[in-house]
Amino acid sequence: MSSPVAKSVKRLTSRSTSRHSSATSSSRKRVLAGRSTRLKPATKRSPAGKAPARKAAKVVARKQKAKSRIVLAKRQNAKASKKPKKQTPARRSVVVRPKKTATRVIKTKPILRRTPLLIRKAPVSMPPPQPTHDEAAALAAFEAAHKEFARGRFADARNLFRALVEKFPAVSEVTARARTYLAVADSRLRTEMAPPRDADSLYDRGVIELNRGEYVAAQELFERALKREPEAAHIHYGLAASRARLGAIDTALKSLRRALDLQPKLRIRAQRDHDLNPLRSDPEFEQLVFASRD
Repeated sequence: MSSPVAKSVKRLTSRSTSRHSSATSSSRKRVLAGRSTRLKPATKRSPAGKAPARKAAKVVARKQKAKSRIVLAKRQNAKASKKPKKQTPARRSVVVRPKKTATRVIKTKPILRRTPLLIRKAPVSMPPPQPTHDEAAALAAFEAAHKEFARGRFADARNLFRALVEKFPAVSEVTARARTYLAVADSRLRTEMAPPRDADSLYDRGVIELNRGEYVAAQELFERALKREPEAAHIHYGLAASRARLGAIDTALKSLRRALDLQPKLRIRAQRDHDLNPLRSDPEFEQLVFASRD
């Protein structure tokens, strides 16, 4: 036997389920009514035509995807080909500074300072050092020996130079020069000691002895030269000059006459020759030398 409470519960549950079913049926009706108004009635297709339609839809979708890919590639290439835009520099913040009050500037000329002139002082010439006693004596001896060397008296010059070197060995500068002249004098004396063989060499040696004042040696050399060349006018003239210096007036006039006969141009030389001065007081000399005036 069922209790009255159970019966009442069954009643309530039956009522709620009936209400819920009625509500759901009413909502379904509304939805179906809305769809019928919005959507078109679908055409029924036969099951045989569904497969080719799906294939055609897939082909169309592939073509659209390919076209979209091509379009995207073109856009990307166009963007890459475009030059990058110049970046506009960032704007600097402007700092507002307070205005300066105008100040008057007075221009002045620069003051030129004169630099003091540098006066160069002339170098003070120091007096030459005075020679010592030995140096002064060596210089005097050198000058005396050099005079004999210049006259051609090589034997006397050689002796003087030797004495200087032996007496003043401490004066190195003077003794060095004296040794040089001593060597030259020795070489000259060696050549003089060797007797010449031809007439010209004998004449040249005679002239040297005549200039040195060795008149006897000059006369001998001229006489030896005449033996080798007796018709040489210049040798006769040199013999006349050496004899005139020795005071042999007659023999000197004889040699001079022979020289003028062989070469008359020697008269011009005889008019000014100092070696013939001892003959000028003789009248025969005037006739021989100045005969062209008559």
